[in-house]
Amino acid sequence: MKILMGFRRPFVALEEALIEQGVTLIPWRPGARLPEGIEEVDGALLDFTEAARHLIACFRLSRRLRARGIPVAALNRDAPWNKGVRTRRIWLLRKLQLLDFYLTHSLQEREAMAKRAVYFPNAADVNRYNLKGCSLEELRDINRYRYTVSFIGNIDDRRYPEHRERMTRLRALSDMLSTHGIELKLFHDMDLGVDEQVEIMRASIINLNLGAACDHGGAMSWGLPERCYGIPACGGFLLSDRRRHAEVDFTPGEDWLDFEGLEACVALIRELLEAFPRTRSIAEAAHVRVMEQHTYAQRAQTLVGLLTWARRGAQKT
Repeated sequence: MKILMGFRRPFVALEEALIEQGVTLIPWRPGARLPEGIEEVDGALLDFTEAARHLIACFRLSRRLRARGIPVAALNRDAPWNKGVRTRRIWLLRKLQLLDFYLTHSLQEREAMAKRAVYFPNAADVNRYNLKGCSLEELRDINRYRYTVSFIGNIDDRRYPEHRERMTRLRALSDMLSTHGIELKLFHDMDLGVDEQVEIMRASIINLNLGAACDHGGAMSWGLPERCYGIPACGGFLLSDRRRHAEVDFTPGEDWLDFEGLEACVALIRELLEAFPRTRSIAEAAHVRVMEQHTYAQRAQTLVGLLTWARRGAQKT
């Protein structure tokens, strides 16, 4: 199978998984000239926000491929914020109906984006985020932990204003936890290599997911950020803010715990610290769930299956 990948920046984890399955990738930067032999691909996967920014190029590509029964899909990892793309461009992309599949980590605002909307969540990049020689059994030893509660992410809200709301909440949470003698450590992910991030995840009794770049103002994304899969893949325990699609990917109370509101978060953290064996049981169950269902290998299989199904259907008509 050959897939045209229309991304401005490579989607490394998914591309690696597709290559491991024997897929040949044809890179294309939206807005650039189409590569030779475009009619030989079996499908195209575009970055949704880049497709909206380059509507003319997307229109030409879509018309050329779909006339030959070649399906065109777009992946939106930033719904519903869409990385600041103007609303009119999103409206035009929807109106022109240039896509066969709209793949998204959040099924918000999916109406008529394409012929078919498909839930396509983030996943764990297990080539980089994994146990790295540590065992789940070793992580049951409470004496190995250096941090009580940690958050790893973009915490530079001066340079990245989209994170201001999250940082306001994290600072407030830190103050609330400190009254109970609990320290919240914040780590700026851009200052850390992958191995350093993994070590922090495994050295923290509780790893937080609180806020995401795809949240915007009062609109909280239903989708789960990549850390919600990467932390369990590394064996870390994840405590997340409430997101609607969590119940699709996990089983609350068994391999997933979340909170709604900072007071509830503080109460849950205190409970988890007092019941460390239960905390680790949930972390281990989450690790198993992620490795079995939420790696980019599984996402690659889903994509290949969709494009194959659409291609065969087009060839029959």
